[in-house]
Amino acid sequence: MSAETHYLDALEALDDGRREDARIEAKKATDADPEHLEAWGVYVDACLPPMGQPPSMIEAAQALAAIRRILALDPVRMDMWVRGGRILADELGMLHDALHWWQDCRQYAPDEVTPIVEMASILADMGEYSKAQERLQSILDENMDVGMTQFRKINSLLQLVRAAATQQEKEIFRPYEKHHDGWQAIAQKMGKPPMSENFIFLITTVPVLLLVIYFSSQFASGGWGPFCLNTVAIMFIVLLGIRNAKRWFQIINRPAFNLLRAMNFEAATGYTVIPEDMRTSVLYVYIMQRKPLAWQERTLKVIDKGTKLPKNWRLRLPDFEAHIVEETQEQFWSEESLEAYEEE
Repeated sequence: MSAETHYLDALEALDDGRREDARIEAKKATDADPEHLEAWGVYVDACLPPMGQPPSMIEAAQALAAIRRILALDPVRMDMWVRGGRILADELGMLHDALHWWQDCRQYAPDEVTPIVEMASILADMGEYSKAQERLQSILDENMDVGMTQFRKINSLLQLVRAAATQQEKEIFRPYEKHHDGWQAIAQKMGKPPMSENFIFLITTVPVLLLVIYFSSQFASGGWGPFCLNTVAIMFIVLLGIRNAKRWFQIINRPAFNLLRAMNFEAATGYTVIPEDMRTSVLYVYIMQRKPLAWQERTLKVIDKGTKLPKNWRLRLPDFEAHIVEETQEQFWSEESLEAYEEE
């Protein structure tokens, strides 16, 4: 059977929901024709579970390997860059690899905004706020084409990293700093789960609203004026309560966010930094249960391996200007080839 026949069988099986049959047929198609992009695309879809279901570590790894093959054949496939980046960062927790992935993407799509936003988001999760701010600011400085939805996300993320970047360096929790005060804060709060934003809103705002409603009922016969005034007061209290709940949510749950960053660090690097007593805590289990399946499986392998962080370990970020160098080199060689052609 030809590669095209296997591809059509794989496509039919995928449409029928027979994902394993689709994966086998797509693999046969790519074995017969390693450059069959459509078959590789079906293979990626067949490796991953249906929409809404988390992939396992093996499924995510198989899909990622196929995505790499597609990009090796057609490096301008932005949909595959996005898909691979999300698998690396969101499903597998390989944040450092995802940074390099998105920087590699910029070499083929230097004008795309998505890679910059994804890198800034990852850097913010890692606590590298100043570098995240630089990436987002480059979008505005270079006047890149941004849609309205993307602009709102960029603006919101930029405000977040600007506020975080104002902290002193010693206040920013970095898991590879063994004696940081953040570890002590985690130890004090690890016996209970984080407090939800809704709960904070309820305990801080609802009592005030009840008091306003109680006193407003005393003036119910005052006509439309007091009624409108009470309505405006209630709306103001609700909006203020939502705003304060978001701010207090970040402050109260800072130890939980620090532990989350440490867990992400272990998943990203493959080294263990979290003390053993924290791994059995309520807070750790709470966060672990809410992570994707592939992330959990990979993290458990890291824990079982138990490789401690080397003393000489350093964070190695990608060269964020590499795409500019690459673009300049391509332009140089094209001009040189043109001059040689004209001389001939």
